[in-house]
Amino acid sequence: MQIGIVGAGMTVPWFLEAAKLIPEMEVRALFARKEEKRKEICEKYQVPVAYDSYEKLLADQSIDVLYLPVPNHLHYSFTKQALEAGKHVILEKPFTVTYEEAKKLAELARAKGLVLFEAITNQYNANYEKVRELLPGLGDVKIVQLNFSQYSSRYEAFKQGNIAPVFDPAKAGGALMDLNVYNIHFVVGLFGEPKAIHYYPNMEKGVDTSGILVMEYPTFQCVCVAAKDCGAPLSVNIEGDKGCMFSHSNSGRFEEFSYQENKQEPIHYESARRDSIFAEELTAFTEYYVNKNQAELDRRLEHSLRVMKVLDAARLGSRS
Repeated sequence: MQIGIVGAGMTVPWFLEAAKLIPEMEVRALFARKEEKRKEICEKYQVPVAYDSYEKLLADQSIDVLYLPVPNHLHYSFTKQALEAGKHVILEKPFTVTYEEAKKLAELARAKGLVLFEAITNQYNANYEKVRELLPGLGDVKIVQLNFSQYSSRYEAFKQGNIAPVFDPAKAGGALMDLNVYNIHFVVGLFGEPKAIHYYPNMEKGVDTSGILVMEYPTFQCVCVAAKDCGAPLSVNIEGDKGCMFSHSNSGRFEEFSYQENKQEPIHYESARRDSIFAEELTAFTEYYVNKNQAELDRRLEHSLRVMKVLDAARLGSRS
């Protein structure tokens, strides 16, 4: 498959490193607005074609799939254009700004027979699949708690009024959309949609710089903490009446965890080292795409839509 990339942000090198590991993927072209950045990436990663406009990239008939790591508020418009141009799309998290946007894109992709795939690391993580396998051993789940607090290098500038997109409410910035989205994917992927959602944000300049999300399930409570204005040890904990699982990794990369049954010694699991943090998700995408595994692609898309429902409820206020 021939890949086109939009932008030159932090995740683009990660994507390019992972794509090099997958024989079926060939990155053909990149569009970035800044000429020097465009040239730098294309030269370093041997991308043959550099475009100075999105329209030129969309018009390239040789490109099958677009990777869109654009700012959050542009996800809908850029993806809509790509689908209308007949391109399959790998879209960075968060999927869109609202559930309605996500639903419209899903309907458009299905109508045109195109793949729409959210790039979310934890859903393709080997440790995450191991958690799913071990989960019944915990008995009845009672408490789920995740903390993804990471002091942002842009926070001081934000306080002085220099507002980057990740802190800009007009661009769907904030802790919920940037970090807590990983926690939500992690939980919804294991337990499905909650029955009630309550979000308690710390607001500065109109954006949630940190916040606590409570998701109520029929038989247990889940607390998801995320912060960009302060830091704390990362954690993922699942507690049941027969045991627990716990980790000091963030819920995105989820590099290690331990499984412990009551009164037993913990068993520790670690991920095999990969050359790129995107390797697992792009390997999965390639397998689904090449083998035309529409059932799995549909399942993954439905998961993304469920996560968007949770994000919507959290952003718009408590729901019960």
